[in-house]
Amino acid sequence: MTVEDVVRALAGRLPPGAGSAGAHLHMAPSPRPGWKPGCVPPSARPAAGVVLVYPRGARAHVLLTLRTGRVRFHRGQVSLPGGAVDPGEKLLDAALREMEEEVGVPRDRVRVLGPLSPLHIPVSRFALHPFVAVHPEEPTFVARPTEVARLLEVPLQVLADPTTRRRESRRIGGRMFEVPFFAVCGEKIWGATAMVLAEFLALLDPGRSGG
Repeated sequence: MTVEDVVRALAGRLPPGAGSAGAHLHMAPSPRPGWKPGCVPPSARPAAGVVLVYPRGARAHVLLTLRTGRVRFHRGQVSLPGGAVDPGEKLLDAALREMEEEVGVPRDRVRVLGPLSPLHIPVSRFALHPFVAVHPEEPTFVARPTEVARLLEVPLQVLADPTTRRRESRRIGGRMFEVPFFAVCGEKIWGATAMVLAEFLALLDPGRSGG
């Protein structure tokens, strides 16, 4: 799949319909205390992120980041470029600002296709607002070392391969959870990031939304 294929596939599908957020369920840890599918509490602090699609050669890729141990939330986890929304800041402005700060992609070099469904993250009390953006050429990334331990350049074809979707039992805080994840680039992409990517992939190929 090329970047142009992504643009064509998502035309008219962003923002997604009310039922699109159901794709979150396929990659949601179970149980997920404090989370109701499709619901965002008004008390949740807004955050914004970018599903950045770009070419490497002829193939579309998605950029993800491995967070350092120095950040306040979700240390050592794979995430979208993104972060908290500043007071008075618009959601899209925050997403593009965080992308520029974390991975060095100027906001004026990307084309924003539209938003995905917001997602409540109970553990950090954030409401994540993801946006899909495309970079028309092969970008040069500059990772911010205080926040980004590693950049993951994931071929979209690999991310969409059903064999990358796996599950494991995991003890977190003394409690057992069933955790779905994407196994790519030697990392496990789980939690909110996996849930956002599940919706993104479902919109690209509605016939395979269940994985």
